[in-house]
Amino acid sequence: MDPVTPSIGWGVLHLYYRVDRARADQEPEAAKRIVDAVTSLEADGHQALCTAVLGHKADLGVMALGPDLARLHAFQQELLAAPLRPTFSFVSLTELSEYTTTEADERARLEREEGIAGDAAEERIAAWTERMAHYRENRIHPRLPAKKLLGFYPMSKRREATNNWYELPFDERKQLMGGHARVGRTYAGRILQLITGSTGIDDWEWGVTLLADDPVALKDIVQEMRFDPVSARYADFGPFITGLVLPPPDVCARLGLKGAEHA
Repeated sequence: MDPVTPSIGWGVLHLYYRVDRARADQEPEAAKRIVDAVTSLEADGHQALCTAVLGHKADLGVMALGPDLARLHAFQQELLAAPLRPTFSFVSLTELSEYTTTEADERARLEREEGIAGDAAEERIAAWTERMAHYRENRIHPRLPAKKLLGFYPMSKRREATNNWYELPFDERKQLMGGHARVGRTYAGRILQLITGSTGIDDWEWGVTLLADDPVALKDIVQEMRFDPVSARYADFGPFITGLVLPPPDVCARLGLKGAEHA
């Protein structure tokens, strides 16, 4: 099939499965099917993280992303050849926020907060522009780091009569999101956050992926953001799913799939 490539960003799949124990007992190479599917996807220029899910919402979690939705679909089908039963999935795209700070915003901030304007601001603006280019690239084409935990949840902005996010003026929404982002930046180094867009693609409007080494960091960032107006007044959340990030053979071994030692 011809590639299906977004004009902006990459496709992202969050896939969750239970192990079909009856099938797994009969398949001596169950683990190899999963490991081979991940290896093949990564060889085609995509990324995948496998998780052993904590709790009973699923057994196996897989986050896959890359430039070709058709390739991601083929990967999805390859996993179904293993003894797995799907329990939940989420489809989204990497994206830039419409509320991202502009150069004009930064110039105004420098003058307002630091009294820097005109030629004196140019060096600061040049450094800011370089940082923003790096930030945008990381949002659109992220490289997933090696962390111990992956937490995921979908969310939407509320559209109730008295708390309708989409009836707020853009400037008010941007100001609110600026405060929300400042909370998130305080977790730099502890958490990598990836917000992906799913409006018109899946049932929720965004997917939130949190990668961390410390489970307390996952808890703390969500807890703190709950008190921010963007979440407290205007956000609805789907299920939260957390898993241990491990190499595919190790995940398969934890799940009791045969052949993990040879995968």
